[in-house]
Amino acid sequence: MLSFLGPDQALPAAKLAEYHGVPAPYLTKHLQAMVQAGVCASVAGPRGGFRLARPASDISLLDITLAVDGDSYAFACSEIRRRGPAALDDPACYRETCGIAAAMWRAEAAWRTELSATSLADIAASLASAVHPQQLERAAAWLDDALTNRGRTRSGGASS
Repeated sequence: MLSFLGPDQALPAAKLAEYHGVPAPYLTKHLQAMVQAGVCASVAGPRGGFRLARPASDISLLDITLAVDGDSYAFACSEIRRRGPAALDDPACYRETCGIAAAMWRAEAAWRTELSATSLADIAASLASAVHPQQLERAAAWLDDALTNRGRTRSGGASS
């Protein structure tokens, strides 16, 4: 959603949470992590909220993933070969990486490579073919309304 904002526009976390159907505190936590990582910028004031910190073409899905989830790998080898009835006391017997760990780390590297090669601009460009036109119209109308009626709730009353 942020990739569709103009350079001087921002959306409050509450509006973004409304659009995505998630609790505002949950989304705010992740938006703040993306601000710290330089993916998003936080804008203060009555027209404030969040926007991208740099062009969508310069933000990869890996940038976002690392900002939200951290840089640790999904798989951590616990070296189970060293336990149980077949375990050996000689560390030299375990110099080779086990097949499971090697496969998982190759998969992680491939996953990171793909996320790194895909930008937010790529995702935005694919929407025309991946999303029903009626959904795109509704999203555009919602965004226009969110930017125009920032201080109002969905029922039309002023928000606090």
